[in-house]
Amino acid sequence: MTRIFELRTYVAEPGRIDALQARFRDHTVALFDRHGMTSIGYWVEAENPETLVYLLAHADRASATASWDAFRADPEWQRVKAESEKDGPVVRSITSAFLDPTDFSALH
Repeated sequence: MTRIFELRTYVAEPGRIDALQARFRDHTVALFDRHGMTSIGYWVEAENPETLVYLLAHADRASATASWDAFRADPEWQRVKAESEKDGPVVRSITSAFLDPTDFSALH
């Protein structure tokens, strides 16, 4: 089964990487699962520890769009996001890239 992957990079606001990681650890990963997004892995850049990088798998691009729409509309996500930002923004910037696996990739 071939899947599409999504590589996302979040640059935290200065001093807010711990809050960002806590939000992912305590809430976001489970919400991703609830909305059909498969977590492959999460990393902090060694050279830039204020940057969180993660990889998700989706069945296809349409599934990714539907999952993100459902995630953003989820009342639990809206509550968690608001609570995590009560002391100010957590994320400075987000980038996303969709990746198609090669035929020699272990992640099909």
